[in-house]
Amino acid sequence: MLVRGERIRKFREERGYSLAEFASKANVSISYLSEIERGAKKPSLRTLDRIAQTLNVSRAQLVELDGDIKGISLGDKVRLLREEKNWTLNQLAEKAGISISYLSEIERGNVYPAVHTVRRLAEELGVSPSVLVGQGGALGHKIRKAREEQGLTQAELARLAGVSGGLIGQIEHGKVQPSLQTVEKIAGVLGMSPCYFIVEDVGLEDMVQVMGPGMREVLSDPKVQSVLRLICNCSSEEIKFILNFIQLYKRSHPGFSSPEVESGDIE
Repeated sequence: MLVRGERIRKFREERGYSLAEFASKANVSISYLSEIERGAKKPSLRTLDRIAQTLNVSRAQLVELDGDIKGISLGDKVRLLREEKNWTLNQLAEKAGISISYLSEIERGNVYPAVHTVRRLAEELGVSPSVLVGQGGALGHKIRKAREEQGLTQAELARLAGVSGGLIGQIEHGKVQPSLQTVEKIAGVLGMSPCYFIVEDVGLEDMVQVMGPGMREVLSDPKVQSVLRLICNCSSEEIKFILNFIQLYKRSHPGFSSPEVESGDIE
């Protein structure tokens, strides 16, 4: 996330505020505001909110996502969650058992913490590690699999989705966490629902664990998995039609019934 200091200065000047007047209203020092406007300092989310409120604009008007549109970084997530708890850098660093300088580097995106550090930070912030890490790798794996199933190269998918050529490769390798807008473009080209790419898989894994061995074997078939991905893009009415058709087929073929599926029409 890139804070556009020149926009802050433009909005300030349009409203007739001097640097000193605006700094007083936004409750920041004059020198700090000057550095923000020059792009030399990156303010905290709380400070940015105060600046936006003083200017009577939304935060979105003062920021721009770096490079190709990316999801919020791990560092920004840590900082946002920390500030929501009204904790200083020192307080979170002490709770997580890491140095203040290391935590500062994490929040600014200059370093990527080790797995055990992510776990400690997540525990102290009251979230699961997956909230901080995101689903870049899993999402990228799903996109690559769907792309290859449809016989598309990375370059072809990028062209059809209207994104840069190198972005698809970065997403598939988990190096970039795309925005929802980018995921929607890719999903549209692949003829699939964005939900397939962004929904957590934990619940599905839990569901598979309670299935019988026969059902698990069926679901492991690549052709069946392709069908399930297509179903993900169906509307609720289409899903109801498919389920009712299955129930009708079961009644017409008694030997097909399975104890793992409850009988009865879908309301």
